Amino acid sequence: MKKAYTYLIICLALFVNTAIAKTDTIVYATDLQKDGRIAAQNHVPVLIIFTSPDCHYCERVMNNFLIPMQRNPEYTHKVMMRRVEINNASKLIGFDGAVTTQQAYAATQKARFTPTVIVYTPDGTAAADPLVGLGPEEYYGSYLDGLIDAGVTKTNQH
Repeated sequence: MKKAYTYLIICLALFVNTAIAKTDTIVYATDLQKDGRIAAQNHVPVLIIFTSPDCHYCERVMNNFLIPMQRNPEYTHKVMMRRVEINNASKLIGFDGAVTTQQAYAATQKARFTPTVIVYTPDGTAAADPLVGLGPEEYYGSYLDGLIDAGVTKTNQH
C-alpha cells in the first residue's frame, strides 16, 4: 500500500511539473488545423508569435508579455498562443490542413522580421494588422491587448 501512495505522489509531482513547465514557454505550432478546431470550440482566437533563433527581442516579448499572459487565467480563456520559427524546416499543418513547414508558413504570412505577432480567427484569417518588432515596452502590453481583443471580436462574429 505504501508503494502505491509513493507511486501516486511521484505521478502527481511529474504532472504538476509538466503543467508548470508548459506555462514557461509558448508551444510551437505543429497542427494549426487542430488548434483552430479547439479555438473555435472555445470561441477564442489563435495568437502566433513568429520568432527566430537568437532573437533577443523575441525572448523579451515572450518572457515579459506572452508567458505572463499565458499564466493569467483571464487570458487562458481569451486566446490560444502558439509559436512559429521563421527559419525552421519542421513540419506544420496549416489552418487549411495543408502540410507545410514552419519556414514556408511564415513566408506565406509575410513574417520576415522577428518578433512578429499575428492573431487569427480559428479559421486562420488574420484578425488585424500584425505587431512587428518590439516597440516601447511601456506600450507593448496594450498593443498586444488590442490585437487580442480584435481577434476575440472577429472570432465571435463568425
